[in-house]
Amino acid sequence: MKNTLFRTATALAVMIPTLFMAGQSQAEDLSAAEAFYDGNTINWIVPYSPGGGYDEYSRLIIPYFEKYTGARVRLQNNPGAGGMRGANDIYRAPKDGLTVGIVNGSALVTNQLADIEGAIYEFENYGFLGRMVADQRVLAISTTGEFDTIEEMLEAGSTFKIGATGLGGSTYVDALVAGELFNLDQDIIHGFDSSSVIRQAMLRRDIVGMWGSYGSAIQDVEDGMQKIVLQSGQERTDAIPDAPTVLELAERMQVGDEKMAVLRAWQGLNDVGRPVVTPPGIPADRLAFLQRAFEQAMNDPEMIEEAQSSGRDLTFANGERMAQIATDAAVMPESAEAFFVEAVAGGI
Repeated sequence: MKNTLFRTATALAVMIPTLFMAGQSQAEDLSAAEAFYDGNTINWIVPYSPGGGYDEYSRLIIPYFEKYTGARVRLQNNPGAGGMRGANDIYRAPKDGLTVGIVNGSALVTNQLADIEGAIYEFENYGFLGRMVADQRVLAISTTGEFDTIEEMLEAGSTFKIGATGLGGSTYVDALVAGELFNLDQDIIHGFDSSSVIRQAMLRRDIVGMWGSYGSAIQDVEDGMQKIVLQSGQERTDAIPDAPTVLELAERMQVGDEKMAVLRAWQGLNDVGRPVVTPPGIPADRLAFLQRAFEQAMNDPEMIEEAQSSGRDLTFANGERMAQIATDAAVMPESAEAFFVEAVAGGI
């Protein structure tokens, strides 16, 4: 027993200085990164036009991100190709830690699965600061249109138009998935630059509705211009008690095992949500510093209060957790993966 205690004590005596030195080294690394960012300028890329949900979420967090990094943050809108242009711009930016951006995670995953032309990124290789929100996806329709409920849309006597951004974007894929799951008689009009442009088309009654995040739709819902008729998830949220969930509708319609596998994969993609990322390969100490600053910003009481007052949901995940969510989303049954590949490519 004495020898055992001696060996344990000796091991601890060796470990404690080692752990102290490791902690000291990490603190020194973060201190060097802090000095690098102090007064420097970070370019924050939004892959959509001003006025949409991604733009508004970015404007919400940027003052707090500046607070915890000590840097100036310059917002840059790089719209195009359903968000892919901006995502590519982030991916190929200099690896100095001075470029970050918010991206549509589910669309990037499906574009990569489908090997869609123009996607130069590998999603899992981004540096992940974390996630701002997991998308609660909704089908919003105009309150002045011909429909009031999803049931009326299911029973439509003629084809109706649904708006979407670029081929492969989440608004497009959502519409395709819902159409296939529930046999909706719809015509998807894609190519809009942003969700805000689609909303204008809804006001003109050029289209019936669009899929998107609840955060992007909430203002128009509160203003009485839109209503939600279908929502993602397994249970109705308190904010949308009258709209059925896609799972609820699928079970009611008895869609079958293959379609249910697609629905569950779809939900996994929605969980990816809106992560904030860096180019791959930035210095490890700078990535760690930015991850810490992002977490501090997301947990800042003033920011949380501001998000609540503006109706913006926050479902924070840190960088490590976000990287795992991204990996999990890309693993799906072969039949479901084949469906999404064909959907993104426009084959459905």
